[in-house]
Amino acid sequence: MKTLATEFAERLAIGVTRTCLCWRLMRADGVVIGVTDHDRRLTVEGVTYEPGGALSAGEFTASTGLQPGQAAAQGALSSEAVSEEDLRAGLWDGARVDVYRVDWERPEFFVHIWSGRLTEITHGALGFEAELVSLKADFERPVGRIFSRRCDAVLGDKRCGVNLDDPQFSGLKCDQRFETCKALFANVDNFRGFPHMPGNDAVLAGPAASGNSGERR
Repeated sequence: MKTLATEFAERLAIGVTRTCLCWRLMRADGVVIGVTDHDRRLTVEGVTYEPGGALSAGEFTASTGLQPGQAAAQGALSSEAVSEEDLRAGLWDGARVDVYRVDWERPEFFVHIWSGRLTEITHGALGFEAELVSLKADFERPVGRIFSRRCDAVLGDKRCGVNLDDPQFSGLKCDQRFETCKALFANVDNFRGFPHMPGNDAVLAGPAASGNSGERR
């Protein structure tokens, strides 16, 4: 639930539209820009938002659970803030986006309405389009490694360490099993799996019906 300052709420209740959207974009390298759909420059909490229609958006969607809300955005490549060169270089991929509804007569009155990241950026002669996904999507991102009996390295990569230019490995394939790594490649020191990890049967097994001495199994 959004909490509005009393005076801001009263101004909104009058019914006369005095608000605009302001977009704060922050790249991974720390560069911050502000753009607005208003026709003049606005400053909100120390960030200057430039006019010019650099971004326009469809409807923002949000969810009460952990499912990410989504939105869509379009912008002009002629904008000084978002250049075609930067887009092609991928500098805006994954940039954080904060969207505010601002009273353009009194910019000190604003409300934060959405946070997300730029994804799926495409661009062409007329402009760029980007999908935006809310910050809840970060909860769906895999973190760390998956524990598995099989190796998760790719044969010949840096983690594997096998030199595929060596004639003795010519034509050999790896099925990521510990036995294969040992027998065919003599590379167990670089094996990236957990071959001795207990399976579900061992984890779920209860105490033995007889001969239970209380010692380690």
